[in-house]
Amino acid sequence: MIGMVKGLVCQLNAPMACVMTASGVGYEIELPIPAFCQLSLNGEVLIHTHLHVREDAQLLYGFVDKQDRDVFRKLIKINGVGAKMALAMLSALSASELKRAVEQEDDSALVRIPGIGKKTAQRLIIELKGKLGEFGSMVEFGGQGEFFDTNVSQSNQMHAIAEVESALIGLGYKEKEAQSAIKKAQVDLEEINTSALLKAALKQLSGF
Repeated sequence: MIGMVKGLVCQLNAPMACVMTASGVGYEIELPIPAFCQLSLNGEVLIHTHLHVREDAQLLYGFVDKQDRDVFRKLIKINGVGAKMALAMLSALSASELKRAVEQEDDSALVRIPGIGKKTAQRLIIELKGKLGEFGSMVEFGGQGEFFDTNVSQSNQMHAIAEVESALIGLGYKEKEAQSAIKKAQVDLEEINTSALLKAALKQLSGF
């Protein structure tokens, strides 16, 4: 089991990052969007990972905060919740927001996540009830960490828009939903870069 990867971020392609370790091995790691947005190109990182083994692939999921990984592992133990859905949940809601939604039985917060309907949301609340108490208060969406692409040209802005759209579709949102959220998100942004646009678009989709 690969539980932790430390090294330099050599590639960023939302929501995937490639981290090169000191031994010269590069690991492709998929992260929740808030965690991805904390990475900076060529920056040194320590990522807590979960190795997900399927018949056709071995996938590595990563988390800046160890507690987020622990929440992810609780989620994938629930019947019907795969790694992709768990990642989408932690992209749309911070761990503390998820805990609050479960405690308050707020299924409306969960149905905003792609792939989760009302019945699934209600079942998740029942199964998670009392299981997230040890995690306490966590860093909210877009918390700390460096962002990348802080100054971009118009051509890079178009690249950022395309990258964000691809990331949102990969999380399960429909193409029209992703494009609409990106369009609305751009209105409030002083500059367009991948990390800022990802966060703003996801907030549009999540209704926060």
